[in-house]
Amino acid sequence: MNEEIKKAIEVISKGGVILYPTDTIWGIGCDATNEEAVKRIYEIKKRSDSKAMLVLIDNEVKLNYYMHEVPEIAYDLIEVSDRPLTIIYPGARNVASNLIGSDGTLGIRVTRELFSRTLCERARKPIVSTSANINGESSPRFFSEISEEIKNSVDYIVQFRQDDRTEASPSQIIKLGVGGQIEIIRK
Repeated sequence: MNEEIKKAIEVISKGGVILYPTDTIWGIGCDATNEEAVKRIYEIKKRSDSKAMLVLIDNEVKLNYYMHEVPEIAYDLIEVSDRPLTIIYPGARNVASNLIGSDGTLGIRVTRELFSRTLCERARKPIVSTSANINGESSPRFFSEISEEIKNSVDYIVQFRQDDRTEASPSQIIKLGVGGQIEIIRK
């Protein structure tokens, strides 16, 4: 795994795009602070850049760096969540501008899965995580279901967990308002 982390970091640090295992399903990722790399992911997915993508971080302490203010309830939600949880926060900052929603929001998930957590930690950057599919197509549940078009479009395919057949699903999504309002987007 360590060798795969090194290779993935080398690619994303040069503005490249990777295909990698996450705490949910396989994802397409890049350095979330690199606007050109983010643009490439939108192009690979054939997706409008007005549709948001989320980022992964390795530790909730880092939330304060990417948000002007983190609602206190966010830490409680992260702590009690028993499955991957993406929270959409208001007041995003310090990421590529094309990741920030028109309303100033950004979806962030603190990943607990070993590979993606270690990748974020060692890269010292948030990593974009979006499903490994063309916009409008179903999300692949396993590496073997990822289309050749996606595989041929990225700069590096992580050679870790490709044979894993553990059933995975997308994360829960909750949107937090400035005053701590909670809106459930996906259960």
